[in-house]
Amino acid sequence: MSYLRDKPAAIAAIFVVAATLVVSAWPAAAHWLARASGPAWAGEADALGLQLATSLGIQVRMQPEVVSEGVAVAPIYLNPLRNVNELSPERVDQGVDFSGTGPVYAVGDGVVTSATGAAGGWPGGGWITYQLTNGPGQGLIVYVAEDITPTVQVGQHVSPSTVIGYMFEGGDGIEIGWAALNSLLAQSELTEAAALGEADSFPTSMGLNFDDLLVSLGAPAAPNRDQIGSGIVPADYPSSW
Repeated sequence: MSYLRDKPAAIAAIFVVAATLVVSAWPAAAHWLARASGPAWAGEADALGLQLATSLGIQVRMQPEVVSEGVAVAPIYLNPLRNVNELSPERVDQGVDFSGTGPVYAVGDGVVTSATGAAGGWPGGGWITYQLTNGPGQGLIVYVAEDITPTVQVGQHVSPSTVIGYMFEGGDGIEIGWAALNSLLAQSELTEAAALGEADSFPTSMGLNFDDLLVSLGAPAAPNRDQIGSGIVPADYPSSW
């Protein structure tokens, strides 16, 4: 009978002791759980007597990988012609020709190196160049020429969401491709790309290279992109996209 009378008191005493142990152990437990990403944490936690430390550690280490699968990563480059009305590819020549009207965006982050609506030698007078500052084409210069009105200025920083100019119906459409590093002419006109001498040397290898980039971003392919290009793509340009 004395055992039954003392049993509630014994249970209460056990509860107090257990609660005290949990409270005293929790800072250590929290410390090791917070270090779950460390490779040696599980063994150290086991040494302190934390239960299931190893299996819990495996689960915690896996969690960032699972979460990362659902994280959207912003693309480095985007299709610069994505919002052009009635966009139609025409051909690859020094760059790639398109007809249509509407906004033209930068391919990626960059800095504007030239912008004019009165460039001699280009039908329509438009000539915009910008140097890419990230991605596989970092350091290369893109040009957009002919029937386009610039909306940017030299020295301006641009991104794939920046409208650099507006295409207009001028009878020639636009041409977009790789510019020379001096921003004065197309890369395909230079000796290192086997300088163009005749109009029938189109398509150029430099133009086809830029067409590959545009197609990889979702732009429509040029009708002559399956032809063999004249000239070469210099070694400092990506060979594929």
